[in-house]
Amino acid sequence: MKQCRACGKELQIERKVGRSEMCPHCGADLHVCLNCVFYSPEAYNECREPQAEWVTDRERRNFCDYFKLDPVGRPGAARGRADSARKKLDDLFKTKEPDTE
Repeated sequence: MKQCRACGKELQIERKVGRSEMCPHCGADLHVCLNCVFYSPEAYNECREPQAEWVTDRERRNFCDYFKLDPVGRPGAARGRADSARKKLDDLFKTKEPDTE
C-alpha cells in the first residue's frame, strides 16, 4: 500500500510518478525524497542510490531520475519535520513572563 508522507492517505498509483504530480488528498508534491524508496536519513547524501545527486530540499519536488515511490510509505515524516522546526521557532520567540515579587 503506497501512502503520501504528508497526509498518510493511501495512493492508488501503479505507474511512475511524474515530477509535477501531487497527492489527490492533500495537494503535497509526490516526487519528493521523503516519498522515495531510496530515502534514508542515515545514508550518505540521505539517499541509498549512490548515483543520485544532492537534493537541497527533500520535501519539495525534484528532478531525480532514480525516484521510486516507496511501496511501504511512512506517513507523517514530512509533517513531523515541519512541526519540529515550527516548535523550535516558537520557543525561540516566546516571551518570558516577568518575575513578580
